[in-house]
Amino acid sequence: MDTFTKSSGNCVNAGGASRPPRRLLEQLSDRIRVKHYSIRTEQAYSDWVRRFILFHGKRHPREMGANEVEAFLTHLAVAGRVSASTQNQAKSALLFLYKEVLETELPWLDEVESAKATKRLPVVLTPAEVQRLLAPIEGTVGLILRLLYGTGMRIMECLRLRVKDVDFARGEILVREGKVFKDRVTMLPEKLLAPLSEHLARVKALHEADLADGWGEVYLPWALERKYPNAAREWAWQYVFVAAKRSVDPRSGAVRRHHVGAQTIQRAMRDALRHAGISKPATPHTLRHSFATSLLESGYDIRTVQELLGHAEVSTTMIYTHVLRRGGRGVRSPFDALV
Repeated sequence: MDTFTKSSGNCVNAGGASRPPRRLLEQLSDRIRVKHYSIRTEQAYSDWVRRFILFHGKRHPREMGANEVEAFLTHLAVAGRVSASTQNQAKSALLFLYKEVLETELPWLDEVESAKATKRLPVVLTPAEVQRLLAPIEGTVGLILRLLYGTGMRIMECLRLRVKDVDFARGEILVREGKVFKDRVTMLPEKLLAPLSEHLARVKALHEADLADGWGEVYLPWALERKYPNAAREWAWQYVFVAAKRSVDPRSGAVRRHHVGAQTIQRAMRDALRHAGISKPATPHTLRHSFATSLLESGYDIRTVQELLGHAEVSTTMIYTHVLRRGGRGVRSPFDALV
């Protein structure tokens, strides 16, 4: 009897191919949800555990130890040629499996050396490049990209905004459950007040049409749908940037109108960079870096920028001081002073 049979009682799908143990992966998913990790983390961890088991011939993780983990991570680095961050994510997934799911104390896993990630300076766009990049982009995608640069939000923080989180009177946006589940407040740019207000008017009309058709519910976090049964249909809880079509919730199976997908914004950013003739390897997150750099160049103190970005340590924010102005640390080369 192999690992798959012991774990789930059935390891063959309709096509006759072996698959990883569902019972173990279900336990992993349940534990991840108890810890309130995102669905993307759940998908990534499940995939790494599945690959780890298959790599070792479908042996049960309880039967394996440091040698097997190190062999798997080494295979990823040597044969797979994955990045250090990818290798460390795989290690985190296995650490979570052993400690949280199998409840096994494995001091050796803590001692498995993490891959050394290269410390790179962030890619930053100049204000002129941002202007050239955003000028031709219109519609919802254009509004999202402008908000990323104008507020310093991460892409998922922006996409998960609810109507109640936007305060037009105070010119503020409340970012809920950002990185490490911290809330923070950032500014709402004055130039985006009118475009965002017009956008929300269209979203509200769509929501009212959904309600009339018997839909209109939105996903609520932390089981709030049980505490507030009607909140899922209320306007205040709707996403600011809703998807064009309804979709099936991968966890609950409910049909709802979710928020715009991150891939849509990333694709639009790549197209905009190409059309603007900008050769920098920029992503939507680059607009967050550019936001921070622009504020520091304008004279705002680093503590203020730290709070707006939601960094736990000021040392994280300090990296933007290395890309200010021109040259190393903004120092003017003595060669430029020659007559």
